[in-house]
Amino acid sequence: MSEEAQEDQDGQEAPGSGIPLVFGRVLKRLRVQAGLERAELGRRTGYSAATITSYEVGRRIPNAKFIRRADEVLDAGGLLIDFIEDMERAQYPAFFRDAAALEKQAVALHVFAVQAVPGLLQTEEYARAVFTMWRPVLDEETVEQRVAARMARQEIFARKPAPTVTFVMEESVVCRKLGGLAVWRGQLEQILLVSQRRNVEIQIMPHDREEHAALDGQFNLIETMAGRRIAYVPADRASRLFTDRSAVRKAEEQYGLLRAQALTPRQSLALVEKLLGET
Repeated sequence: MSEEAQEDQDGQEAPGSGIPLVFGRVLKRLRVQAGLERAELGRRTGYSAATITSYEVGRRIPNAKFIRRADEVLDAGGLLIDFIEDMERAQYPAFFRDAAALEKQAVALHVFAVQAVPGLLQTEEYARAVFTMWRPVLDEETVEQRVAARMARQEIFARKPAPTVTFVMEESVVCRKLGGLAVWRGQLEQILLVSQRRNVEIQIMPHDREEHAALDGQFNLIETMAGRRIAYVPADRASRLFTDRSAVRKAEEQYGLLRAQALTPRQSLALVEKLLGET
């Protein structure tokens, strides 16, 4: 199952419940105590009154930037800041939270994708298109929440020290025009842009290869600052993190072979450029 499907399965923190709702109640109490209307708090933090309402009723999960600014404006003394870690975890379904936390600690991350452009490479428009077309239909608040969470994950590219990040994608992934021609072109341009980072390598597995080391599906490999090596395998409603050395070694062997069988990074980018030139 694709990453898109994985982020919208059972076990997610439902809008209007759990940690987001608790945060919203605290935010509202602090705002009222400060004598501010929602519109005024929004003006001081750079958000609309409607967005403040969504935060206060737990329908949307605020990012760390808003939380820090609101803590300052409301003179909360760090009370709201204490929610940041929990709110970041609440952006993701329960089964993906551990993987997301490990991703943030990664010194090396390797991704094999077979259905859609990996979330770490997606443009905002592509991500929104993916979540919008998901069935059963997701409400607008959930779509925006998922898009924001996905964009936040991309901070990994600019992190210092820079982690090593590699991708192998099936050729069908970059040929599939999800979201329409304009969105697709923007996505191809994003792939070319991210590929210019010295800590990133992107490869394409072409249709015509006679050998393929990972026909059993997509997976991610994560190496943390502490030296842990983990394999993350998305599956239908049952994504799994593998820490057993034999299981991780198998995935590492598959990925190494995939990289040898795929187009080189230079050849892969030439293919993306060719696709762009044909439209």
